Amino acid sequence: MKKLINDVDSLLAESLDGFAAAHADIVSLGVGAAFVRRRTLKHGKVALISGGGAGHEPLHSGFVGMGMLDAACSGQVFTSPTPDQMLAAAQAVDTGAGVLFIVKNYSGDMMNFQMAAEMVTCDNATVIVNDDVAVEDSTYTTGRRGVAGTLIVEKIVGAAAERGDNLAALKALGDSVNKATASMGVALTSCTVPAAGKPTFQIGVDEMEMGVGIHGEPGRRRVRLASADDIAAELTGAILKDLSLRSGQEVLLLVNGFGGTPLLELYLMVNAARKVLAGAGIQVVRYLTGPFVTSLEMAGCSITVSAADATTLALWDAPVHTAALRWGV
Repeated sequence: MKKLINDVDSLLAESLDGFAAAHADIVSLGVGAAFVRRRTLKHGKVALISGGGAGHEPLHSGFVGMGMLDAACSGQVFTSPTPDQMLAAAQAVDTGAGVLFIVKNYSGDMMNFQMAAEMVTCDNATVIVNDDVAVEDSTYTTGRRGVAGTLIVEKIVGAAAERGDNLAALKALGDSVNKATASMGVALTSCTVPAAGKPTFQIGVDEMEMGVGIHGEPGRRRVRLASADDIAAELTGAILKDLSLRSGQEVLLLVNGFGGTPLLELYLMVNAARKVLAGAGIQVVRYLTGPFVTSLEMAGCSITVSAADATTLALWDAPVHTAALRWGV
């Protein structure tokens, strides 16, 4: 195993220290590095809190800032943060309008965020993201997994929170965006969790895992490596079937890298997915490309499509200023 680390046990803490120093104008660390919080809070707005295991950076800490999250809790690599972390984050960023938790549908995240929601004394609600169309059940979850679509939910709901929408409205919006969003991924290689010291799974040089999860968990099936056009056709086809989009529908297209895929290849996948969508009469009106919801150094990508309308497009375009996503400011 080759990693840029000092010690497995201190990896997360040292990384968070570096992240907070590099983006000190945007974020600060909570006590004991239990969470990353927005440095300057906007009083009177609903606070948005998310989180999950490390190893998916920039999700979630990279999306803390104006127009997105107010706090993010990070657990150890691929391990959910604890309820105490989430409670501390909520107490630190609640300014009186309540807290909205945005949670990926993984068993550990779901259980711990639910416990935190029961512990906080302020008004709160939860949006569950389950955009992965690959499988209904896996090692990590019961039901569809929450993957790269989480970014889209956080951005759109974050913009609505920034303009002053109340807790009930934000909860409804988050549920609606999640329902309109679907993703599916493919892995060309495994990733190596530092504490394990060996690849999560073994895969041949001429194989790929269709429908892989963001922890390297299995997808729909192991198949021979295919062309980018064929891969995009299968991923995008599954998404279109799930969303049942009508011809003429406008969408957001996110092509997300898992950490080990060059932008050269990701933009090629953008082109391949765009052609599939155009063939179905679907119009891509917004694009986002890059490693945003990663799986350490795994090679591969996911495709996310989110049905858009004038309201969601305006919220997507609204100014955002975070470490990993920023425009309009």
